[in-house]
Amino acid sequence: MSIRTAAALGAVALLAAVLAEPALAHDGHDHGAAQPPVSKTIAPRGEALSDAFELVATPRDGTLTLFLDRFRTNEPVTGATVEIETPEGPRTAIAAPDGGYALPAPWLSKPGRHEFAATVTAGEEVDVLAVSVTVPDGKATTVVPPTQAVTSRVSEVARGIRERLGERDPTLIGAVAVAFLLGILVAGLARGRRNGPAVTLLAVGITIALGTAAFAHGDEDHGAPVQRAALIEPRPGTPASSDLAQRLPDGSVFVPKPTQRLLVLRTTMTEKGSFHRSVELPGRIIPDPNASGVVQSSVGGRLSPPPSGLFPRLGTRVHKGEVLATVTPPIQAVDASDMRQTQGDLDQQISIVERRVDRYRRLATTAAVPQSQLEDAIAELKGLQDRRAALDKIRQQPEPLVAPVDGVVAQAAAVAGQMASPGQMVFQVVDPNRLWVEALSFDALTAAQDATARLADGRTLRLAYQGSGLADRNQALPVQFAVQGDASGLRVGQFVTVLAGTDTEQSGLALPRAAVVRSGNGQDVIYEHVTAERFEARPVRVEPLDGGRVLVAEGIGPGKRVVTQGAELLDQVR
Repeated sequence: MSIRTAAALGAVALLAAVLAEPALAHDGHDHGAAQPPVSKTIAPRGEALSDAFELVATPRDGTLTLFLDRFRTNEPVTGATVEIETPEGPRTAIAAPDGGYALPAPWLSKPGRHEFAATVTAGEEVDVLAVSVTVPDGKATTVVPPTQAVTSRVSEVARGIRERLGERDPTLIGAVAVAFLLGILVAGLARGRRNGPAVTLLAVGITIALGTAAFAHGDEDHGAPVQRAALIEPRPGTPASSDLAQRLPDGSVFVPKPTQRLLVLRTTMTEKGSFHRSVELPGRIIPDPNASGVVQSSVGGRLSPPPSGLFPRLGTRVHKGEVLATVTPPIQAVDASDMRQTQGDLDQQISIVERRVDRYRRLATTAAVPQSQLEDAIAELKGLQDRRAALDKIRQQPEPLVAPVDGVVAQAAAVAGQMASPGQMVFQVVDPNRLWVEALSFDALTAAQDATARLADGRTLRLAYQGSGLADRNQALPVQFAVQGDASGLRVGQFVTVLAGTDTEQSGLALPRAAVVRSGNGQDVIYEHVTAERFEARPVRVEPLDGGRVLVAEGIGPGKRVVTQGAELLDQVR
């Protein structure tokens, strides 16, 4: 095959490839829609770190903004002195309202790589940080390869033909027929000549081009028109005017320093250590048996308010010996008859003894009756009168119900006129500052000195081991702990999770529970602070340690910066 034939064949193939796409266009599709960007644009920035500080520098609009944080904890450093070595000499940055430091830097408006040193003085700490910032050019040029330029030029010509022949009319259909016949005629005339194959292929190419343009149709977006430009094409490349937190294509999370301060992100350095293995036990709050009590009626009767006239309400503080209610025992008909008979007998005996005492007093003056006999009669009379008064008192005086300890009324079941059975609890008095936790353990536990309790709202309580039972309760051993410290807000019967230490030791990394978040697939992950503004999720395997910490057994090593506060918010960045 000759060189001319090969060149013609390549041109026709290229022309067919370029024009094949618009021939397949049809209604109802947007073939010119752009794909969404993978990540948002990030403005140029530089960062530097040391054992004490972490510095991020961002140039924008002729101003250099600096954010200074503690390296280990990511806490903002305020009130520091930041001195920058600029081409114009040393300059001191001024504290900004957003917690950073600002410095006018017109020399950073020039494209290229800029390096400078920042001297940080925070209290007694002084450190020098070297920062490098690369400012991109505002306009970048892209050199188009020759083959791509030829292809673009051919596409431009073909598009011009389609624009001229884009409407369907009889003239267009006639043009298609003439193009087809012209191609056949040229192919026939070229037969037998030396360059016949090349001319034939060129004719077929022209026929395909005209036919494609004829069947292309309008009112659709088949792509933006290509600019008629030279091989060098201008392309804007101005830097972003703002930064947004975003998840990068590699799965890491980019969070600029201003956003980190809004989310209050805090970190810590992981350190490996040995800890006692902990077990989780279900438990509930119970009152201290030495600082609580119940108020019950010893006899059945009708409840009545105390002398104050009102029953104590729930939460009312009462004192030991204070009357909370009264119980009036009911008197049966048989009991009333027996009491009336006993009263009659006592009244009769009292009357007889009174007359005897009067007679003995008259005779004692003449020594006819010994004085001792008079005294015996008086004593007998007094005994009968006491029995009669006690009988009346039993019929009229109710039983008082008093508070057994100082504390707060935790339960109350008193209603005026209610009949109380013997042994029924009417009030429960609890000292809110002395509460216990009772947990159920399926294993025998030794004295756990580091036991803690975790509430549903995340609060933790320090516990002191009190003892465990020797009899099973629901196939488990009851273990009791005393709550240490502040017990405000706790309720009797409230469920808690007890984490009790055992004698078994295990090694790992202790982290706060807030550092571990649950990912979308249900796996536990923590976020490592890899650079100043980038965080990466690390899948980990955790085990319970105590009420406020977990033990990371696998997934990350020591010496890493891990987010301990704000990890849940960081996980929501998309």
